[in-house]
Amino acid sequence: MRLPSRLTPLRFLGALLRERPWLAVSACVLGALWLLPGALLPLVIGGVVEDIRAGEELLGGVGLVVLLGVAQAVCAGALIFAVHTMWIHGAAMTQRAVVGHTARLGASLRPQAGTGDVMAVSSSDINHIGNVFEVAGRLFGSVVAFLTVSLVLIGMSPLLGVIALVGVPLATLSMGKLVAPLQRRKGVQREELSSVNALAADIVSGLRILRGVGGEQQFLGRFRGASQRVRRAGVEVARSESWLVGAEVLLPGLVTVAITWLGARFVAAGTISVGELVAFYSSSVFLVVPVSTATEFTAAFSSAMVSAKKVCGVLSLRPLLSEPDAPVALPDGPLELHDTTSGFTAVAGKLTVVDAGPDAEALAARLARFADPEPGERVLVSGVPADHVALAELRSRVVYAHNQDLWFSGILRDQLVPAERAEVALWAADAEDIVEGLPNGLDELIGERGREVSGGQRQRLNLARALALDADTLLLDEPTSAVDAHTEARITERVTELRRGRTTVVFTESPLWKAVADEVITCVSS
Repeated sequence: MRLPSRLTPLRFLGALLRERPWLAVSACVLGALWLLPGALLPLVIGGVVEDIRAGEELLGGVGLVVLLGVAQAVCAGALIFAVHTMWIHGAAMTQRAVVGHTARLGASLRPQAGTGDVMAVSSSDINHIGNVFEVAGRLFGSVVAFLTVSLVLIGMSPLLGVIALVGVPLATLSMGKLVAPLQRRKGVQREELSSVNALAADIVSGLRILRGVGGEQQFLGRFRGASQRVRRAGVEVARSESWLVGAEVLLPGLVTVAITWLGARFVAAGTISVGELVAFYSSSVFLVVPVSTATEFTAAFSSAMVSAKKVCGVLSLRPLLSEPDAPVALPDGPLELHDTTSGFTAVAGKLTVVDAGPDAEALAARLARFADPEPGERVLVSGVPADHVALAELRSRVVYAHNQDLWFSGILRDQLVPAERAEVALWAADAEDIVEGLPNGLDELIGERGREVSGGQRQRLNLARALALDADTLLLDEPTSAVDAHTEARITERVTELRRGRTTVVFTESPLWKAVADEVITCVSS
C-alpha cells in the first residue's frame, strides 16, 4: 500500500480506500439501491390510500409495494456482502501495513514504541477502522434516499418538504456537540487499553520469575488496577454513546411530530389529501433510518480517527540507523572487526573471547551496528566503516546473538535456517537431546518466547539458531551462562571446531571459553 508522505489519520483512511476504489464504489451504489425502495415505499403507500378512497383497483399499487420489497431484499443481500468485504479490506490492509512496517523497523521498534501500542492495533484498532468502511456504503445510500424523499415531498407540499429537508439535517448536525466528548473519551480508553496490554505482556513473559519470587499478588493488583481504569474509561465512552443514541431518537422524532401536526392541519384545511398525509408521515418516519445511519457513521468515524491516529504513530516511526547513500560492499571471507572507541580488534578467522564486563554489551552492539558510535568514533569491518555498509549485507555477514534473544511462535525446523545446517548447528550447541525429547522433534510447535523448554534448553536452542546461519562473523553474548560445566565444555569444543576459519567473538567470563580461544581480551572499556 502506498502511503502519503505526510501521514495523517484522514489521509491514511483515504489511502486504504484508494487501494480498492471499485469496492468502495460498489458499496455506495448498493447502499443507494438498498434504501431507495424503502424511500419510495411511503409514497407508493400514500397512492394506495388515495386509490382506496377513490374506490379504484388496488392490484397495481399492491404489486408495486411487493416489487419494492423484493428489490430492497435483493439489494440488501448484495450490500451486506459488499460492506463486509469493505470491513475486511480496511482491517486487513491496516494490519498488513503495520506488520510490514514493524518488521522493517526491526530493532528500532522497541526503543520508540511500547508493546501495548503495537498490540492494540491488532486487538482493537483494526476493528474500528473496518467499522467505518462498513458503514460508509450505507451512509452514501442514506444521503441519496434522504435527498430523493425530500425533493418528492417538496413537490407535494413545499412547506412540509422544506421542514423535512431542513429539520432532519439540523437534527443530525446538532448531534455534533456530542461527538467531540465521545472522541476524546475514546482516545482515553485507547490509551488505557494500550497500557493494560503492555502490562499483560510483561506479566506473561515474566510469569515464571514472578512465581519464583512470590510476586504474583503484587502484579495481580497492578493488573486489576489497570483493568479498572479501562473499565471506567469504557463507562465514560458508553455514557457519551447513550446520549448520542438518545439524541438520534429524540431530535428526528421532533421533526416527525412537527410534520404530522402540520400535515393534519393541512388535511383539515383541504390543502393536501389524506393519502399525501400518509405519505408525509411515513416518509418522515423513514427519514429516521438515514439519521440513525449518519449517527452510526459519526460514532464509527470518531473511533476510526482515534485508531488511525495510533496507527499513523506506528507507521511514522523511522529506523534509528540510517542506510548509507552509496553502500560499500564487504570483502569475501571472514571479517575483521575494529572498534576505534575502545581499540578492540577481532582478528579475522579467529575465536576471540572478551570478558563480559559492564562495557561488553555496548561494544557488541557497536560492532554489529545495533548502535552507532559517537561522532569521531567508528567501527571498521575489514577496513570498511560499518555505517558505509548496507544494513541488509551487514546483518547477513555480522550476526549478533544475545542470550536473551526472543523466540517467535512457530515450528522449530522453520526457526533453524537454513534447514540443511540445522543438524550440525544442534550438534555444536549440544541441543540434540532437546529435539529428541520433543514429541514431534524438529516439527514441534514452539510457543512464543520458547516457554515450553527450560532456560538452559532455550539458551542452547538460541545458540543453535545462531550457528545455523553460518555467518562470516558471529558475536555471541554469554551463550552458555545457563548450562552446566560438562555441557559447556562440549559446546566450547564443538563450536570451536564448527567455526574454525571464521571470525567468532564470545563475550563471557567462562574459563572454558577462554581455554579454547585464539585470543582473550581481559579488559575492554568504552
